[in-house]
Amino acid sequence: MSVTTAGMFAGLLLALAAIAGGFSGFLLALVLGTIGWVVAAAVDGRIDLAFLLGGRRRG
Repeated sequence: MSVTTAGMFAGLLLALAAIAGGFSGFLLALVLGTIGWVVAAAVDGRIDLAFLLGGRRRG
């Protein structure tokens, strides 16, 4: 799946959340989507969350 296709699906899901839950549903979907992206990026190794988790620095 390309990044463009994933972005399109994310936009469609956010639009459905806005329709079904109003503005608060939209904001909740946006926050949860952002948290999911951060967790997935951390697992994938794209970002390092050691500073948030209290990890020790090596060096």
